[in-house]
Amino acid sequence: MNAPAGTPSPRTLDPLDRLIVVATQAGLPLSPRPYLSVAEQIGSTEEEVLTRVRHMLADGVIRRIGAVPNHYALGYRANGMSVWNVPDARAGELGRRVGALAFVTHCYRRPRHPPLWPYNLFAMVHGKSRDEVEEKVRQIAALLNADDLGHDVLYSTRVLKKTGLRIADKEEKPCSA
Repeated sequence: MNAPAGTPSPRTLDPLDRLIVVATQAGLPLSPRPYLSVAEQIGSTEEEVLTRVRHMLADGVIRRIGAVPNHYALGYRANGMSVWNVPDARAGELGRRVGALAFVTHCYRRPRHPPLWPYNLFAMVHGKSRDEVEEKVRQIAALLNADDLGHDVLYSTRVLKKTGLRIADKEEKPCSA
């Protein structure tokens, strides 16, 4: 089976790259120079860590580096996944427009599962209240206009810890049969 188009070719991490990934995969150190802190932790230099991180980003080993604020700590307690039934032929264009809204944190397309699940476009909206989320959903509906063939909002009922893929501290050895 071939990898999807645009998927980077797999590569083996050398020992230093692996140390960098393990040291940063739960987040960068909260310090004025986080890459220096990582370098000191793994016995390297700040310049080497930065160079290697840039290469891993370019190779697709690391997809992105970004801040992930805790929206609950910021007072955003109403979290609604708005789900939309839009024409399939326009879902890509409409998703880009919805995803560009400042209050939409992520937007993506998913398959429908009729007759129970007619929705094919998902957009996450956060608010300090459900009323605020509902107002933002009305703005999305206005943007979609006639392309809104129906929608709903699924509210979070509990906080889930989100993490990406994690690699082990030590290289795992294959089991012998």
